[in-house]
Amino acid sequence: MMASPLWLEDLHVGQTFVSDPVTVTTEAIKAFAAEFDPQPFHLDEEAARDTLFEGLAASGWHTAALTMRMLVQCFPLAGGLVGAGGETTWPRPTRPGDALTVHVEVLEITPSRSRPDRGMIRTRSTTRNQHGEAVQISTVRIVAWRRPA
Repeated sequence: MMASPLWLEDLHVGQTFVSDPVTVTTEAIKAFAAEFDPQPFHLDEEAARDTLFEGLAASGWHTAALTMRMLVQCFPLAGGLVGAGGETTWPRPTRPGDALTVHVEVLEITPSRSRPDRGMIRTRSTTRNQHGEAVQISTVRIVAWRRPA
């Protein structure tokens, strides 16, 4: 069930949101990689052993796609999650069996001076595995709409 949409007025700096977990399977890692990132360390456990990852690892883009799914679930901005730039890092690989959650923090809120119907927020989303270790960190700017009068 989707939560009620969040408007610019509903947000404050320091506010946090946490998703439900999503478990990553070996099959999903290989299927995503086969279609979008066909590198050996995403497709084959044996080939992956002798790489930087030392074992099968999900594509960072797979982690990003799962993160987006979780963001939509736990951070339902009115008008959708429309990005306006940012930075993403993957400090450690996502592995088969990892149960991921995304933790979102509102870092900054800037109402638009020229467009009174919206503003810009800056968030940090940290995707963590079941051990609390960050597998992805994204700091992004997102358009946030004001509640209609």
